[in-house]
Amino acid sequence: QVQLVESGGGLVQPGGSLRLSCAASGSIRRVYGMGWYRRVPGKQRESVASITSGGTTNYEDSVLGRFTISRDNTKNTVYLQMDSLKPDDTAVYYCNARLDIVGFSTTDYWGQGTQVTVSS
Repeated sequence: QVQLVESGGGLVQPGGSLRLSCAASGSIRRVYGMGWYRRVPGKQRESVASITSGGTTNYEDSVLGRFTISRDNTKNTVYLQMDSLKPDDTAVYYCNARLDIVGFSTTDYWGQGTQVTVSS
């Protein structure tokens, strides 16, 4: 019924940029907060950035000033613009959204993950 489809990952050199997108689809009544997480094997999942339905943003300290999260409420889509990328940003990035789905309780949903690799 519900899908969160991510796109935009890839291989980039240090200092480069990528833009991730995550679109939610299905019988959605409301979209609440949305955000991005990342995971490296052997390391705990880390919250990268989040944005409320009203547009209030929050960033992990290491990406502050380099990453920008935004959303388009008409498309149920959240974006992550990543600039000045560093090798330490290499990870699988997952989007998250809290959704009110017709016929179901409000629940957190996750995208499939997209690989971001920063290397020369």
